Amino acid sequence: MTATTRTRPPAAAGGPAGGPRLPAGRGELSAAVTAALAGAPGTARSLPDERAVRSADPCGDDLQLALYVCYELHYRGFAGVDENWEWDPDLLAFRQLLERRFLAALRAGAPRPADAATALDELLVEPVDADGVSHRLAESGELWQLREYAAQRSLYHLKEADPHAWVIPRLEGRAKAAMVAVEYDEFGGGRAERVHARLFADLMADLGLDPSYGRYLDAAPAPMLANVNVMSLLGLHRALRGALVGHFAAVEITSSPGSRRLARALERVGAGPAAVHFYAEHVEADAVHEQVVRRDVVGDLLDREPWLDGDVAFGVAVTGHLEERLGAHLLTAWEAGRSSLREPLDGTGAVGGRQAARSGGARSEARGRA
Repeated sequence: MTATTRTRPPAAAGGPAGGPRLPAGRGELSAAVTAALAGAPGTARSLPDERAVRSADPCGDDLQLALYVCYELHYRGFAGVDENWEWDPDLLAFRQLLERRFLAALRAGAPRPADAATALDELLVEPVDADGVSHRLAESGELWQLREYAAQRSLYHLKEADPHAWVIPRLEGRAKAAMVAVEYDEFGGGRAERVHARLFADLMADLGLDPSYGRYLDAAPAPMLANVNVMSLLGLHRALRGALVGHFAAVEITSSPGSRRLARALERVGAGPAAVHFYAEHVEADAVHEQVVRRDVVGDLLDREPWLDGDVAFGVAVTGHLEERLGAHLLTAWEAGRSSLREPLDGTGAVGGRQAARSGGARSEARGRA
């Protein structure tokens, strides 16, 4: 019997052959990171210093893209980038500078609920005059806007539930069991075709978008990058486990009503069944998850570690804070009749995207939390 020796494909020796390409830099910080990753690990000793990081907008394109690229090394990486960059000491030290700047801005800018229970209770009541992104899309959104929304949300939804899984080894007892139960649903209940990231890829294809992982990174603006980065930030730091649980709870509690509106928006513009199904799936599933997360995950965590109450409240608050920033960006652009993306779909801007979507037929969209 002859043993079979398996080796990596040549393209994978220095990094994943099928991963997304490195994005173009948007300033000193992100350009330095992408330039470093084009080389070999251990060669990043000339990254920008703390003064350069302090002078950057903590929620701006440059810092957020630099942080996103650093975090992506813990997920699927980039085509041609050596996988050993993930734990490169110099790159990690630089990432820490970025994280501290971002986290300080979040603590200064997000609301400060009295406690976790108050923060969660506030999510259960929607203002009568609510006018967020999902409301606007449900009432009057056009297909080109839904396509843009999906392209942006793809940065998270194509790895949906992955960032929150970081908290599982940091929980115990009922909190861990309940968290795993919810994540099991997010990952399709053992069926690959029902994994939520796969359902979102189907949505994108239905809307005529490219469902490739990371395809729209270059097009995504800073508010969307920040929404994804905060999950990685909270997930990769055990000290922030309470905040990650708060983030997860906020997502699950607000998902069901928002998903119902987005499903209605897609039906109204004539999107296909795969696009509608993604949101319809979340209407029912997340309504159940809401109760499990609050009672069993948050409840048991705080029974065991009551000192994390403030962190859970912070996680809830920062979720809403960043969603509001993203919503303001989207609505400001759309009300002005322009694309919300850095690189408009179809290469023609909002007007061209609108025309292309109408002539090409409906295909897929993105689940959101607005």
